[in-house]
Amino acid sequence: MRVIADLCIVPMGVGPSVSSYVKEIKAVIDASHLNAEMHANGTNIEGELSDICQLIEQCDARLSEVGVQRVFFTMIFGSRRDKEQSMADKLKAVS
Repeated sequence: MRVIADLCIVPMGVGPSVSSYVKEIKAVIDASHLNAEMHANGTNIEGELSDICQLIEQCDARLSEVGVQRVFFTMIFGSRRDKEQSMADKLKAVS
């Protein structure tokens, strides 16, 4: 199933700044074959749901490797069955 996801990953218990951990997550996402766009509170990703879920597991594993013991995830998925639609298509429709 093809989806557009809105993903927010928050490392917990690492202090007030999480930017170094977000950089780790960004590197994992950038290395994937998925189309992703970071925004101020997370990342939009488009692709097959199974690929996105695998990517989320890779992000969690990377955070574990760098010592993060607790992670808070929020994920929102949207899918259309009547036509293919990209993130760019959705933004263009409201411009």
